[in-house]
Amino acid sequence: MGETAESINTTVSPPQHESEDSTAMSATADQISDESSKAADLKKEEESVAKPGSISLRIWPPTQKTRDAVLNRLIETLSTESILSKRYGTLCSDEASAVAKSIEEEAYGVASNAVSDDDDGIKILEVYSKEISKRMLETVKDRSAANKEAVEDATKDDATSETEKSEA
Repeated sequence: MGETAESINTTVSPPQHESEDSTAMSATADQISDESSKAADLKKEEESVAKPGSISLRIWPPTQKTRDAVLNRLIETLSTESILSKRYGTLCSDEASAVAKSIEEEAYGVASNAVSDDDDGIKILEVYSKEISKRMLETVKDRSAANKEAVEDATKDDATSETEKSEA
């Protein structure tokens, strides 16, 4: 019987000693590792900002449509019967429109100056709302006080003129 011999050829290479080539390869591997780590960190940041399928809402600055709605509500509050008007009176539509526009623009300016990069906008929106409320209340109080003074002055003038007529 004929036996077949199988031969296995192997190549043996001497063990590699650490040399300049292996140090260079090690440094390159570290660089690649650092770069891939940085890339992974950037990718995580991007994913945390906008994940697929998630909704990213920005509440500041408000859209022009939102600012117009705020303006219309201010005009309505200043010119129609409300709890505020029962105490301080109402403004005519034209005056209410001018005052409301001024209040909204000033409040927007104050809130815009309060913007910070790490804020999600809720605190800024809160500043905006508080400024509108504060300015609206100040306006109606000042107007009410001015009206009272005008009425008192008119009453004094009428009383003085009546006294002068009776003395004459």
